[in-house]
Amino acid sequence: MTNQSPLHFVTLLGSLRKASFNAAVARALPELAPEGVSISPLGSIADFPHYSQDTQDAGFPPPVLAMAEAIRNADGVIIVTPEYNYSVPGVLKNAIDWLSRVTPQPLAAKPVVIQTASPGMIGGARAQYHLRQSLVFLNAFVLNRPEAMIGQVAGKVDADTLELTDGVTREFLATQLAAFSQFARKLRP
Repeated sequence: MTNQSPLHFVTLLGSLRKASFNAAVARALPELAPEGVSISPLGSIADFPHYSQDTQDAGFPPPVLAMAEAIRNADGVIIVTPEYNYSVPGVLKNAIDWLSRVTPQPLAAKPVVIQTASPGMIGGARAQYHLRQSLVFLNAFVLNRPEAMIGQVAGKVDADTLELTDGVTREFLATQLAAFSQFARKLRP
């Protein structure tokens, strides 16, 4: 019975842009989730100050602590991010740096899946590989396959509604979410 119990995942968005393609992907995930899985967004990483040991010594910012607690309470984390300059956006790296310092560390032993979307052909592959390096250090358990790298995303999102409309992409993301659900259930204590 435990294997079929409901799961709750949270999405960590690595983009701040109002018309973000990655935000469109993240917004589509709840309706693509398999039965028994709910997905909700975490707070915005825009609310995190630049990481500094001095700031940490004065006390963790409330948005950092709130996100850490939401991650700890979730059954898994879906990171949806663009690629900037062959890597992850600075705001996402900053958020990971903050979250890595909270005790207990919220991403340790947490199931994580990565999704990237880019106007380019390879869909943010290099960002995924850099992000995986940080997640290895944090001892997060990252789903290896299927990988979701959405290339040429501009043609897959409605420019007016900012909704992910491409049927093939939506179907693939649903397949990845089903695999992630099985992965998370296997890792449950």
